Amino acid sequence: MLNPLLILAMQMAIALMLDRLLGELTRYHPLVGFGHLTNFLEAKYNTQGPSLRNKLAGVLCLLLLTIPLPAALFVIGHDSIIYWLIETLFLYLAIGQRSLKEHGMQVYRPLAEHNIQQARHYTGYLVSRDTADLTPRQMQRAVTESMLENGHDGSIASLFYFALGGAPLAVLHRLVNTLDAMWGYKSSRFIAFGWAAAKLDDLLGYPSAICTSLLYLLVGSKRRKAALGLRLAFEQSARYKSKNGGLCMSAGAFSLGIRLGGKASYHGHTSSLVRLGLGRHVQPEDIPASISLVITSSRLLVGVLLFAGLLWQFTLYESPL
Repeated sequence: MLNPLLILAMQMAIALMLDRLLGELTRYHPLVGFGHLTNFLEAKYNTQGPSLRNKLAGVLCLLLLTIPLPAALFVIGHDSIIYWLIETLFLYLAIGQRSLKEHGMQVYRPLAEHNIQQARHYTGYLVSRDTADLTPRQMQRAVTESMLENGHDGSIASLFYFALGGAPLAVLHRLVNTLDAMWGYKSSRFIAFGWAAAKLDDLLGYPSAICTSLLYLLVGSKRRKAALGLRLAFEQSARYKSKNGGLCMSAGAFSLGIRLGGKASYHGHTSSLVRLGLGRHVQPEDIPASISLVITSSRLLVGVLLFAGLLWQFTLYESPL
């Protein structure tokens, strides 16, 4: 009988393979239905005010949306081929590596062809900043940042939590992260109602962001420079608007030898963001390079677990009678 670690690594490898071959479901994706339910509850219970009552309403809606499915997966969990397949399917649905690559290349190709208007159009699919007047360099920076940050949210974090707690924990993180993407704004509409979703996403995302940063640095940096990159990532992310996102982007930028951050316009207001990474200005080729960094980092995580599982299987593991 295979040991639990080897089974886990094989599930992760299969989920990544399914994502590479099939990509995200174009119809009937569970997260689409989850989004509709989220919008329904928000419209019904969000009073759009900074009151304690509205904050509590957000907490209750968060629990209602995120607890039932992971709890059900935990309750029905047992060692069987059928359950392992169910877990693998949920992990496949939680990751979106191929989709991330496709969105990034949608911007890279028109940039390479000097089609600025089309590049701005597709950049708007990836970032919340104003894109109407972005220069090519600003788009290159924005998309590279998005690849590195969403490489964590949409791929490595799901693998990380699957490794820790199987499908229940991976699904919990994915649902919380989706809620944060929908509710985690510091606007008058969501400052109270989305508070719990934003805080829980920050809490869950911190360990996986550290893991992602380490993977980025191990893949893209020489060993003796990885420690410097990690120290820099912690220093820079402490001053960035999102600590978890800052960690991943800083480590990824360091590995690529570039610097990110700087001025960006959000809803008509210009913000000066902390510089992330260390090196030259971003170039068009850094978009596919950042995608490659995410993919290779994901494979490294699975590869390490697969190697450990094989080592355990052939040296120490004794199958129960």
